[in-house]
Amino acid sequence: MGLGELERSVMDLLWDRSVSLTATEVREALAEHGAQTARPLAVTTVLTVLSRLEKKGLVRREGDRRPHRYAPLASREEHTAGLLHEVLGSASDREAVLARFIGGISADETAALRRLLSR
Repeated sequence: MGLGELERSVMDLLWDRSVSLTATEVREALAEHGAQTARPLAVTTVLTVLSRLEKKGLVRREGDRRPHRYAPLASREEHTAGLLHEVLGSASDREAVLARFIGGISADETAALRRLLSR
């Protein structure tokens, strides 16, 4: 499930925060951190992005009162692991994909992988 640049920025922000955020808070935080936009984002634009992320199953809207608050449904690590499973599930040769992946990781990552596999 691919994310656009703004969707990725919003998700990174939500993953980095320990509390749910309103669209206005997301907009302000993106502006504060220099999100890659030509001009300041409108709150309606942020709401559209949050709605898309909700439809993709990445965020949940909390509460019935306004303003709504948004939080990620899964951690960044859980999301990334899900993407890896999705890619492996679509591969015709899973072993070849794994071999290429493992061939591109660092020695420290290889050691971590060995520790995880030995558990």
